[in-house]
Amino acid sequence: MLPLAVKREPLMKPQKFLALLLCSSMLAPMPAGALAPPDYKQEAIANVDSHTKMVQVMVDTVFSFGEPGFQEFRTSDYLTSILAKNGFKITKGVAGIPTAWTATWGEGGPLIAIGSDEDDLRGVSQIPGDPKVEPIVPGAPGHGEGHNSGVPLVITAALAIKAVMEKHHMKGRLMLWPGIAEELLGSKAYYVREGLFKGVDACIFAHVDSSFATQYGPANNGMVSVEYTFHGKTAHAAADPWDGHSALDAVEIMDVAMNFRREHLPLSQRTHYVITNGGGQPNIVPGVASVWYYFRDYTFDRVKELFDIGNRTADAAAMATDTTVEHHILGFAAPNYGNKPIAELLQSNIEAVGMPKWTPDDQAFAKLVQETQQRKVEPLRDKVTPLRAPRGEDTVPTGGGSDDIGDIMWTVPTVTLRYPANIPNMIGHNVTSAMAMATPIAHKGTVAGAKALALTVLDLMTSPDELTKAKAFFDGDQQKYDHYKPLLTAGDAPAIHVNDDYMRTYRPLMEPYYYDASKYPSYLDQLGIKYPSPPTGPLRKITPPKSFNDTGTGG
Repeated sequence: MLPLAVKREPLMKPQKFLALLLCSSMLAPMPAGALAPPDYKQEAIANVDSHTKMVQVMVDTVFSFGEPGFQEFRTSDYLTSILAKNGFKITKGVAGIPTAWTATWGEGGPLIAIGSDEDDLRGVSQIPGDPKVEPIVPGAPGHGEGHNSGVPLVITAALAIKAVMEKHHMKGRLMLWPGIAEELLGSKAYYVREGLFKGVDACIFAHVDSSFATQYGPANNGMVSVEYTFHGKTAHAAADPWDGHSALDAVEIMDVAMNFRREHLPLSQRTHYVITNGGGQPNIVPGVASVWYYFRDYTFDRVKELFDIGNRTADAAAMATDTTVEHHILGFAAPNYGNKPIAELLQSNIEAVGMPKWTPDDQAFAKLVQETQQRKVEPLRDKVTPLRAPRGEDTVPTGGGSDDIGDIMWTVPTVTLRYPANIPNMIGHNVTSAMAMATPIAHKGTVAGAKALALTVLDLMTSPDELTKAKAFFDGDQQKYDHYKPLLTAGDAPAIHVNDDYMRTYRPLMEPYYYDASKYPSYLDQLGIKYPSPPTGPLRKITPPKSFNDTGTGG
């Protein structure tokens, strides 16, 4: 059984905490292996604060681009341009994914990776600052999980870390990376397979939340994403259907069989699907049909068992209909496992930074959204969450989401930083989770998260002992629990075709709503919204800059 988290006494306010540390550092030299000096941390916090406006612009801009998985062309170009201007070396197209990239800086010392996701979700376009369900463009994608804030947070932290390291002539290296197509579980397993994290000493991943938290040990389901494509034989559906073999029949038989099978599967599993191709028109027996499945469970072996059941069921459906079937893995996510020493270090910095200072307007908007959407009313939180310990061995998981950060967690010591940039009690993968994501709530939460990330990376850069402890936990406790068993084969490739046609349709409709920071102080101002009040008129459109009209890349 994994050890429980140590109970921590509440800390004093961050300003007093850092001031006291600064005074004490003047009285005694830093011992060997100690964490980053308090004055370094104070400089990092000040640097993040100096970039508050930049955070708002980045968060709002990425929100307005609204790009789903493998279509993050504008988002990636925009974010990497900021890093390039600040002295980072940019490598694009990593792991065979056109929108993926790395940004590196530094020399010698430890190599610390920091990353977050970029993509959004199909069909959840939403006007920010609006408590009602109202899309910017009906049917278009939108940031219904708040990924628009993650890489801006990482960039802001990286600039602060770089400034401190340059001033104090510190050795060490940073590698920034984006989670591409996270909602498809489409990139991180491929990053690992291609050796992107080779030589990395530690990794911190940032994900939006309504809390300020981290944890260690097992969390989140593993998952495999598979599309089954059945091939039959077309025929006239009325004149001679007996000459056809329906691929759609095979899809439906598979789905019915899997739904019957649910009764006999563990409580921990989650299996769900969509039919991606059901044929052309009713009077043609479908010659090709496809269904896309996600199989989830909390261990590698259980995911593999579900995958095998799905494959056998697909093969049986093909046999029953005289069709054939192809199995295509589109993505994979390992079960998550956070590193305890890094989590404890990160938690101490989360507590030092503390929650953002919410204004009455912030609280009023959060309450308005919760009441309008009939969600539990709870104020924006004013206390950080205690360190989350792993579930007990006797606790049976009962389902849940997945995140492909798990693949990196099983490659190098890694933790997830959850930062408070959204409203409590929203629905995941839903427009409600987009309503605050280009408002001051998102901006303030992102700034707080950037501070905690910067402080923790500085601790890792200055303390070889912390990295040694992280590696020992990774090699010991984590590998005793399980070890990495990816389902990707050498022949599997990133599903970069997904969303091509979709964005070819919607990108031109979304461009007039891209944020122009040179003309408007915020995206809400550009749209004509007076926060925290709901919009009262039509949204303001702009003429997209010429760079936005370039269709040379992406759908």
